[in-house]
Amino acid sequence: MQRNLFVALVALAIASTLAAQDVPLFTSDFPPEEFAARRAKVYAAIGENAIAVIQGAPSPEGYTRFRQTNELYYLSGIEVPHAYLLLDGGQKRAALYLPHRHPARESSEGKLLSAEDADEVKKLSGIEIVFAQEMLAEHLARMARSEPARALYTPFQPGEGMAVSRDLAMRRISDTSNDPWDGRASREAAFLASIRARYPQFELKDLTPALDRLRLIKSPREIALITKATRLAGLALIEAARSTEPGILESELDAVAKYFFYRNGGQGDAYYSLIANGSNAYFPHYNAGKTRLRDGDLLLMDYAPDVGYYMSDITRMWPVNGKFSPDQRDLYSFYVGCYRAILDAIRPGVTPAAIKKEALVKMDALLARSRFSKEIYTKGAKDFVDGYRRSSENPSSTLGHWVGMATHDVGTDSGPLRPGMVFTIEPALRIPEERIYIRLEDLIVITEKGKDVPSDFIPMDVDGLEALMKPEGMLQRYPRDK
Repeated sequence: MQRNLFVALVALAIASTLAAQDVPLFTSDFPPEEFAARRAKVYAAIGENAIAVIQGAPSPEGYTRFRQTNELYYLSGIEVPHAYLLLDGGQKRAALYLPHRHPARESSEGKLLSAEDADEVKKLSGIEIVFAQEMLAEHLARMARSEPARALYTPFQPGEGMAVSRDLAMRRISDTSNDPWDGRASREAAFLASIRARYPQFELKDLTPALDRLRLIKSPREIALITKATRLAGLALIEAARSTEPGILESELDAVAKYFFYRNGGQGDAYYSLIANGSNAYFPHYNAGKTRLRDGDLLLMDYAPDVGYYMSDITRMWPVNGKFSPDQRDLYSFYVGCYRAILDAIRPGVTPAAIKKEALVKMDALLARSRFSKEIYTKGAKDFVDGYRRSSENPSSTLGHWVGMATHDVGTDSGPLRPGMVFTIEPALRIPEERIYIRLEDLIVITEKGKDVPSDFIPMDVDGLEALMKPEGMLQRYPRDK
């Protein structure tokens, strides 16, 4: 009787917490059916005599909000630390493993879905079965005894979290493993080692390639989130341009952008802000933000938000004093002409290499009629076009990088562009002798009939940028505290 009373009281407390909390416990960006369709494609990829296990993100360090790994969120929509997802290719069924309820933490931070909320989780997510976290070991042990032996798929590549693309995740793992006073393996490597040690019967296989193929083509709902992230990035860049003036710090423009991101529903940065005054831009990923803007310099700003687990990646440049010098105008205008030639050639059904060759016809003509004040500028412009020509001769050439749940999104494809592909272009023109670096970046969505460029509302030509900078900006209306 006492045990039944205790169980009833716990159930009542859980129900009361769920009813009292206004914060949604499951995403409204995607319906359960879209996550189920993604899981169905994984079942098809791994086959009937295989299972897949996806490890979610751990609890965050410090006072930071939790963000699920892209891999587990993509297949479930679940935002709970230390969650695991098991996909059974034979039964075409998903099982979610969650930690137990933590009443003390909930009383401080609010409700978090747990194993005790199994019925609610199934209703919200459409996932067929929900277990407590510790049951995964028992279930894997049972499956490991099956005949014939099953394959177990899990991602071999590092999980992508907040502002993480795979390239930087790999860099962190490399740095840590090469540190003689650290040397720890990645969380994913430790998980693989644990499975091998506990269940040698499984044939371990990499789930990463299958997930990468799925993520390469975006659904309409995914594109809607990417488009929103792009619009917020554009609004932030426009206001930053208006706020630009000699003497302010690069980091102050970061603050302007963050206001627009968070004010309009962003959940964080897609990547750290790349705001580079003058020669700082020569380092493509300069991010210190500590330099004061100088009269006469060009400023590069490359920054975008994370909106519902989807990113953008946009870059613009403008003169700190609001007016391009004659040399800046000549070089920048030449670059923009070449850049627009690339944009104009992009369309579905054509390979990146062929698009580059088509753009080069206009780029060569523009180079032939362009005149610059210095020989090094002429050489820099020619080197830019010749470099693009060399890249067009590589059949595996790409136009830029994919964008999606990561800023440098996953996927490998150099074939004809297909609807649902999303990427950026960002060719760079360099004048090494004067450490001049010119680069723009726009986001392109391939459609059935052509392409969308959600960032095309942001001025990029000389006259448009100079006009954009004339009104007073946010930093002028709200001066820094003295």
